[in-house]
Amino acid sequence: MPAGLKDVIAGESGICYIDGAKGLLSYRGYNIHELAPNSTFEETSHLLWFGKLPTAGELEETRTTMANSRAIPDEVVAMMRHFAKSAVPMEALRSGVSLLSMFDAESEDGSVEANGRKAMRLTAQTATVVAALTRLRDGKDPVPPRTDLSHAGNFYYMLTGEAPNEVVERALDISLILHADHELNASTFAARVTSATLSDMYSAVTSGIGALKGPLHGGANANVMRLLMEIGDDSRVDEVVHRMFAEKKKIPGFGHRVYTTEDPRATHLRRMSSEAGQRVGNTKWYEMSAHMEKIVNEEKKLNANVDFYSASTYYTIGLPIDLFTPFFAVSRMAGWTAHVLEQYADNRLIRPRAEYIGPEPTLKWVPADQR
Repeated sequence: MPAGLKDVIAGESGICYIDGAKGLLSYRGYNIHELAPNSTFEETSHLLWFGKLPTAGELEETRTTMANSRAIPDEVVAMMRHFAKSAVPMEALRSGVSLLSMFDAESEDGSVEANGRKAMRLTAQTATVVAALTRLRDGKDPVPPRTDLSHAGNFYYMLTGEAPNEVVERALDISLILHADHELNASTFAARVTSATLSDMYSAVTSGIGALKGPLHGGANANVMRLLMEIGDDSRVDEVVHRMFAEKKKIPGFGHRVYTTEDPRATHLRRMSSEAGQRVGNTKWYEMSAHMEKIVNEEKKLNANVDFYSASTYYTIGLPIDLFTPFFAVSRMAGWTAHVLEQYADNRLIRPRAEYIGPEPTLKWVPADQR
């Protein structure tokens, strides 16, 4: 049995295709290199949910529905005010999203129509929950969402109280597109397993959030940024990287379970990191990242993955480090809900078997005082 079910086909899906040898990622037949520079997160979400790119009228309807769904119940905000200030943001997000189900009149409605509406609401409201939790943690009141901004622009507005400039908004929008789905990764598989029991969509995506919280899944870009900050200056990159090589320590943000060539998402994030640095007048983090990538690629033949340049991109445009993984969830909610919809449409309980490696079933029970 392959460790970690590596390369095991666990089901069929028409949502996302990956060819690790070619560095290919596509959503519903559209190469990520087509979507990232041309699409928007709202359009890409529609593609994931409904299987095709929307017409102009359908796109406007999706945008409007998502925008009008951004506000979260006052009761949820009131409960989030009591979350511990020391709570890990992903813990708070897991609880916040779970709370939303209690105030959704359609939570237990399993119809195709209701689940489609819930997918839009969850994707819209996850951004609001993340922004509200961040401000509450910092002792500030949440900023109510606006309906006249894009999903990316509104997220930044709810975090800061200010609308983003064009470069920041586009960087966030492209990041949302790049992270929206990635086939049967750990969190998506967790969501599908839960939905396969015919549990509700909120339970399914909460399972996804729990899996994404793990440092081997959603937390790698935060570790990249912490390493960059620890190094501090480009002049120390060679020294620190080679010391980590000598100590056989893993450099975060390199290598991938699927891709044997460059992660196609890294291609766009590398450019975004550079552009964001130029816009704010601080290219330090990009230059350090590029220097580190050159060393690791040349000496260890490892390629940067999606986490590596997302770290410097997010930090440069102002996202706190511990918000990197919650922002990942803001994006991946579109993919999780798309997979849940697909699971419901042709459902079969996911119940694999384990290869038993324990003792033979011949043991005899004896009283405790005789063992």
